[in-house]
Amino acid sequence: MIITAKAADGTEARAVDEGAGPAILILHPGLDDGSSWAAVAARLAPRHRAVRLHRRRYRLDLDQGAPCTVAQEVGHVLAVVEAAGGGPVLLAGHSSGAVIALEAMVAAPSAFAGAVLYEPPVVIGPPLGGPDGEVHRRTRAAIAAGRPGRAMRVFVRDTVGLPGWAALLVGCFVAVTPRMRALAPRQIEDNVAMDSLGVRLDAYAGIQAPVVLLGGDRSPAHLGERLDALEGALPHARRVLLPGQGHSAHAKAPDRVAAVVAALAAEVLA
Repeated sequence: MIITAKAADGTEARAVDEGAGPAILILHPGLDDGSSWAAVAARLAPRHRAVRLHRRRYRLDLDQGAPCTVAQEVGHVLAVVEAAGGGPVLLAGHSSGAVIALEAMVAAPSAFAGAVLYEPPVVIGPPLGGPDGEVHRRTRAAIAAGRPGRAMRVFVRDTVGLPGWAALLVGCFVAVTPRMRALAPRQIEDNVAMDSLGVRLDAYAGIQAPVVLLGGDRSPAHLGERLDALEGALPHARRVLLPGQGHSAHAKAPDRVAAVVAALAAEVLA
């Protein structure tokens, strides 16, 4: 089932709603519409209401002549929470979706019972785009030149931290896949938006809800360092490491990811 709700900026928030029971709101990573978490949602749905938000930034049906802001993304999260019954709900956020989850918990703490945050790229020091924003300039220039594959190659190599051969494969895949070509500019602006927040550890330190910080031991090292920083800042955080997994465990090991989310749900949702 699709649920919709009017957000504060007047746009329509949209999410896939499956199952019944206490609500878990899933915030997908970049280059996605929530479908990459379908396997996890299917495992949660027998006992929970699994709601997969299609994040505003990645909605191709919404005009984004001006870049989407983090505040607008949070507005869509809160609109869907209200449509789902007003909360408190459990958040499951992945990558930049996990950063949006953190910002939502700061904006409306009473709406959330807790969160599972899978490797959020929070800024903890130098910007994601490099100290002088050089990565952002190169990726934006590639987008402006009609080369989204090159933009993604630079992004996954110089920001995500994938090796050159893997970045080349990603760039080629994006270049020849129409949907990925359409989403690539939004991924680049997503990365810019993460940097626009700056270091927010002090703000996140005020989050009182329980948080599970999820990571894989095969992910780029900087993602583990960001989890370290969050673990030190969040007052009720604990770490869960998935052996043998990287940044795509939701697709490669959905049973394991769903088990982590369900375990926290059992603690915090009535």
